[in-house]
Amino acid sequence: MLTKADDYPIHQTSEPIAYAGTDRNFYDRYFFNAQSPDGTRFMGGALGVYPHLNVMDGAFCWLENGVQRSVFVSRLLGMERMDTQVGPLSVEIVEPLKRVRVRLAETDGLSADLLFEGRHHPIEEPRFIWRHGPRTLMDVTRMTQNVAISGHVTVDGVRRDCSGWRGTRDRSWGVRQIGAADPQPPVPVRDPQFFWLWAPLNFERHALYFHTNDDAEGVPWNRSAVLVDLASGAETKLANPRFKLDLQPGGRRATSAVLAADAPGGPLEVHLSIDQNFQMHGIGYTHPQYGHGAWRGDLDVQTERFDCRAADIGAFSNVHIQGLCAAELRLPDGSIEKGRGVLEQMMMGPHAPSGFKELYDLA
Repeated sequence: MLTKADDYPIHQTSEPIAYAGTDRNFYDRYFFNAQSPDGTRFMGGALGVYPHLNVMDGAFCWLENGVQRSVFVSRLLGMERMDTQVGPLSVEIVEPLKRVRVRLAETDGLSADLLFEGRHHPIEEPRFIWRHGPRTLMDVTRMTQNVAISGHVTVDGVRRDCSGWRGTRDRSWGVRQIGAADPQPPVPVRDPQFFWLWAPLNFERHALYFHTNDDAEGVPWNRSAVLVDLASGAETKLANPRFKLDLQPGGRRATSAVLAADAPGGPLEVHLSIDQNFQMHGIGYTHPQYGHGAWRGDLDVQTERFDCRAADIGAFSNVHIQGLCAAELRLPDGSIEKGRGVLEQMMMGPHAPSGFKELYDLA
């Protein structure tokens, strides 16, 4: 089947663009976040394409005063991947790799028109390949870009000017579990284990990226740290990235963290202090009803409100979060820059350095 994308010189196989290999779990997704300079207001957004499930879905979430207000949208893809609008939510590539616009038409008192403008060229993260025996559970590429925000969000008729905000956008594509669960899981059956940290951080003169996927013993199977000089655009791959977390008792989430690595001029450190947490189920990640790729009919629009202040931090459903944090970057030359970002966390199963021994024992 030919689609609009086939008129662009972007083919990488002899197939029309509508056919993304043969793995039903192939996906293609946009992710966005933005926060006010003081960290009191935050938005998260996503839009995903699932070619073999013939579904496109997305979400927009606004966090203020501890309450998340979400809009979840889903529609029949119709094999047309270039129409990146689902009901009231749309994503527009204004200038590839530089500027992206996200709009939400008024839905349950929430609307938005935001422009995400790159502060530097996107970085390509190392390819993520994760297997359970012979089964490939994840094979993903992601590009990440810290951004300056302009535009506005309107909440119950009150317009919030988002000019001067900063945040992060990413594009990821490949294979990961989407839609309905696999009826025949990998064997031998074992408890799931997934330890994930991701910290895209904005400073005045630099952008810094850190992530790690660790196994149960704490050995990283994918870990990277990159420092971007915003004036020149130069990327520096940092050596020996490492971290230390202070965990909140009764849960699996950090209250503060230290990220460290070796730069060409010497050691580098970033100190993170987490102000509040954004629940990633607010944009569909592991949501029990509005998860990514789920079939919800030709067009479905739903809304939800979630009080983060009343959230049970020990509940498994609340394990995937982005911690909104103040950040202090200490460079090898002794200079210090202050900024903000997020520390995304998902700690499931054993992780020896954190003291976790079971599927979901708590700190």
